[in-house]
Amino acid sequence: MSILVFGVTLNLLPNFGYTLPWVNFGQSVRQSIMPVFVTALAPIASAARQTRASVLETLGEDYTRTAWAKGLNERKVIIKHVLKNSMLPVVTLMGSMFRIIIGGAVIVETVFVIPGMGMLMVDSVMARDYPVTQAIIVVMTAIVVLSNLVVDLVQGWLDPRIQYE
Repeated sequence: MSILVFGVTLNLLPNFGYTLPWVNFGQSVRQSIMPVFVTALAPIASAARQTRASVLETLGEDYTRTAWAKGLNERKVIIKHVLKNSMLPVVTLMGSMFRIIIGGAVIVETVFVIPGMGMLMVDSVMARDYPVTQAIIVVMTAIVVLSNLVVDLVQGWLDPRIQYE
């Protein structure tokens, strides 16, 4: 849809292709707008919705009302009590969305003709080049495992009650 609207109908952005930033920075930015937008739209919307729901839930908790009743200023209550405690489900969601972004990169790179791991994977599957396909799957799996590790570490930092033994 974005290619149809922004590339074909309005003729604002290039439909496909990739230029290295050090070759032509302006063209590289123009070619990156649509793929970045398509890749990031769903995760940003999900994170915003989860953040809103989590913040609204945290605002109704007893410790938040106690902080307001103690006379703490609004900035301290929101940042220290509400946002920090609201981020646990958001961090978990972002870890899950990272897997979707990695998987979606295969489709986005193929549609927008961007040379990357996703495009290489599609080309290697079409050419039945199994060692390359397996190597890409191993690398993508390692990236997902590392992102899960980062999510676990951030959750332990946000909530001291979470302890790893």
